[in-house]
Amino acid sequence: MIDLKQEILTALRSDPGLASVLGKDTSGKVKVYPETSPEAVADPYITFFELTNFDKSFADNIALKSEIHFQVDVWSKSNTSPIALHANRVMESLGFYRSGAADQFENATRTYHKVLRYKTTQLLGG
Repeated sequence: MIDLKQEILTALRSDPGLASVLGKDTSGKVKVYPETSPEAVADPYITFFELTNFDKSFADNIALKSEIHFQVDVWSKSNTSPIALHANRVMESLGFYRSGAADQFENATRTYHKVLRYKTTQLLGG
């Protein structure tokens, strides 16, 4: 199994385009969070999480690759597109390709929510 969470967090937080559109939270970090955001964070921000991670391509009953799916969520009170475009570029630079995208609106918080789903297949042990 390959764990890409820290690599994704570092790449999203260090992207100058995302830093400019998201800003920083009270701890001084670009507003990108694994799984959930802090309760008091102001929008816009990004959350992300791993959807699936499974072995693929076997030889002699040994997995050669991992197929990994991630979801990146953009949250904003206004247009999510500028943020989504930056996030998409970063994810593609990490070897992911976008397998889906959808616009949603969260009525309870009056927040726009862009769902971006990604997939990659990577060699194990290399």
